[in-house]
Amino acid sequence: MRAAQAAGRVTRGIMTRDEVISWLKRTGRRRALEGMARYALPSERAFGVSVAAMRAQAKRIGRDHALAAALWKHGWYEARMMATLVDDPLLVTRAQMDAWAADFDNWGICDTACFHLFSRTPFAWETARRWSRSPREFVRRGGFALMASLVLRDKAAPDAKFRALLPLIEKGAADERNFVKKGVSWALRTIGKRNPALRAAAVAVARRLAASKDPAPRWVGRDALRDLARAGG
Repeated sequence: MRAAQAAGRVTRGIMTRDEVISWLKRTGRRRALEGMARYALPSERAFGVSVAAMRAQAKRIGRDHALAAALWKHGWYEARMMATLVDDPLLVTRAQMDAWAADFDNWGICDTACFHLFSRTPFAWETARRWSRSPREFVRRGGFALMASLVLRDKAAPDAKFRALLPLIEKGAADERNFVKKGVSWALRTIGKRNPALRAAAVAVARRLAASKDPAPRWVGRDALRDLARAGG
């Protein structure tokens, strides 16, 4: 079924990799580039293009799997951001997801790839579980970013699928690395906002974590409880 769908996809090919890079260079602004450091985003190999501008340009380009591969290989921050925005989820494979995840070196690329691209693939659920056990910081964050993204993407998923993620989230909360624990909190908070039943389950996990003697799980628990309380949890 997936192969048949993919075979029928139309690749517009309205821009080449070099044309996209040229557009990024023209569009980049020094002020935006200088501001990236405040958000822990790499600025050494970046042009300073806003996410809004990239999303608008990606919409004009349309889905282009070959272009995405070429942009990812280019390696600069916005080139890879554009790759995640124009790639075709029907053509993405598990091998591609793992290869791109191995290149993750910041939260911006990680979260954008997970939310805009990988969460739309048939492999999202299994990949979220697998990556959440990775020893690599941004691969592991990708696992929790995928969990959070699936709450918003998979409207038909039963509560049981999200409940099954909670033990992985609770285990992941012990990771002291900043970008991992923030990803863990994001996943827990987002699941808790899906509906009242999942909110109760998420709050129970958050309370256990908040009572921990260890700083990382305690931070995750308190962060989640604050957010869920604001959301009515």
